[in-house]
Amino acid sequence: MTEMVFGAVAVKSAEPAFSRWWRTVDRWVLAAILILFVIGLFLGMAASPPLAAKHGFSTFYFVGRQGFFGLIALSVMIFVSIQEPQRIKRWAIICFFLSFIALVFLPVFGTNYGKGAIRWYSLGFMSVQPSEFIKPVFVVFVAWLMSASNDIAGPPGKTISFGLTVLLVSILVLQPDFGQAILILFSWALMFFIAGAPLFLMISVAAITIFAGMAAYNLSPHFASRIDSFLSGEIDPTTQIGFATEAIQEGGFFGVGLGQGTVKWSLPDAHTDFIIAVAAEEFGLLLTLIIIGLFLFISVRSLMLLRRERDPFNRLTGVGLTVLVGMQAFINLGVAVRLVPTKGMTLPFISYGGSSLLAIGVLFGMLLAMTRQRPQNEMMDILGRGK
Repeated sequence: MTEMVFGAVAVKSAEPAFSRWWRTVDRWVLAAILILFVIGLFLGMAASPPLAAKHGFSTFYFVGRQGFFGLIALSVMIFVSIQEPQRIKRWAIICFFLSFIALVFLPVFGTNYGKGAIRWYSLGFMSVQPSEFIKPVFVVFVAWLMSASNDIAGPPGKTISFGLTVLLVSILVLQPDFGQAILILFSWALMFFIAGAPLFLMISVAAITIFAGMAAYNLSPHFASRIDSFLSGEIDPTTQIGFATEAIQEGGFFGVGLGQGTVKWSLPDAHTDFIIAVAAEEFGLLLTLIIIGLFLFISVRSLMLLRRERDPFNRLTGVGLTVLVGMQAFINLGVAVRLVPTKGMTLPFISYGGSSLLAIGVLFGMLLAMTRQRPQNEMMDILGRGK
């Protein structure tokens, strides 16, 4: 009778978890993520052969590794997206403290792989970057603090989240890892704004950010050199930005063809931070616009889905995760065309990397979980239409 009146299928308590997930997950966002993964493998075939030759491996050695870690990341994504938000919250809080401890001990046990900043733990068969894993669980932890602050006799969650953000950003800046620090700060600020932040505190955050940027410029030669290079009107053709700019110009609309590009032989990070330069050179503006469109679609559709969410925790978590994905993609793409200074950041599910793929898999899994259709939301919509 209920189905006849409301036209909705009642939720079955005994329904298998995977069946319930498939019925409630947003398949459009899921499809866009899978397409990104396939494009990443395709671009890996174009960008990684020079790296394999340098290390004496077979031509598509790194493509195989990306496919292996990518399948694990997709499995993790599906597993996480099947879970209910409350369970994700419990796991994320535990994982946040573990990731935070790993981040604190990086200067002691970490390695820099010759890149200046100590950001990784070497496990032999792969490297792990704690800052990649702490981002999604940080968003969940902060969303819990902010939503709990609205409860009667709840904790001062917004104030605690502010202090936690300042501490985490400070640790990342000291590595230095300004890119991840910016992502953390930006996602927290937007979540804080949505949660109803006091105007004075928002102004204070803006002032602290400006002061911290000025201090970093004066105290960090690494940071200052990147800012000076970005502001310079000339592009050094022997730098990564110079190579990337030339590759994008050479690619034109349709590109020079698979395997015909040359930038991958000059760019040391062609398979990671500058993968979009390889895409632009060999496949042209067309594939580049497809990649940009996919990230834009995931971000916009996720925010539209979150509009129907009534639970503050789910909504804040979803918004924070969406910001992380969108901003990371924007920074990576913006670096290649000099819209932002060089940051050293991967393109989600496109760039090569074991731990980064796994971390993005966790992030996308949480985002899919927060944007799933929920029975209480459907009922609220029905009651709202009846007014």
